[in-house]
Amino acid sequence: MLAGAVLGGIFASPSVHQILAAIRAVTIPDSPENKGCLLIVKNYTGDRLNFGMACELALAEKRKCQMIVVSDDCAVPRNKGITGSRGVAGTVFVHKVAGAASQRGMSLEEVAELGAYTAGRIGSLGVALNAVTLPGATEINDRLTNGKMEIGLGIHGEAGIRQCDLMCADDIAKVNLS
Repeated sequence: MLAGAVLGGIFASPSVHQILAAIRAVTIPDSPENKGCLLIVKNYTGDRLNFGMACELALAEKRKCQMIVVSDDCAVPRNKGITGSRGVAGTVFVHKVAGAASQRGMSLEEVAELGAYTAGRIGSLGVALNAVTLPGATEINDRLTNGKMEIGLGIHGEAGIRQCDLMCADDIAKVNLS
């Protein structure tokens, strides 16, 4: 499904240098037999900037590289512009679709187009029973009390759009987010 993954520190984007090193590890410049590299990026400012810059540098090295951005978070309106909807759990499905397309021998352009199509038609909603506490923090994040849940939080611990009493999955799926 993936030829590589690049991680940053806790809740931080990887550096351009780290991302470019990963692209170099899976591509060969000016090689007709190398299909290239598709970067699948969640819609967060640091990720967009660093992965975008690494993609540009890879292209300057004559490495085939494309980038798609996943913004599937239903808690934030997609029409808010590039700072709108964050990338959350739906990114996994984009990875699976793009990975399957690549495994079937599709070109980088075809894989990227199918990945972007999938990303544009997917929606996810973060739900939590506990708030995130960063490792090493001196205080525990206790913004959620027992018996409460939070709807619409982000993957970096960003607060959700509302707190409410615990609900089952069927009821969460019916929540009106507007």
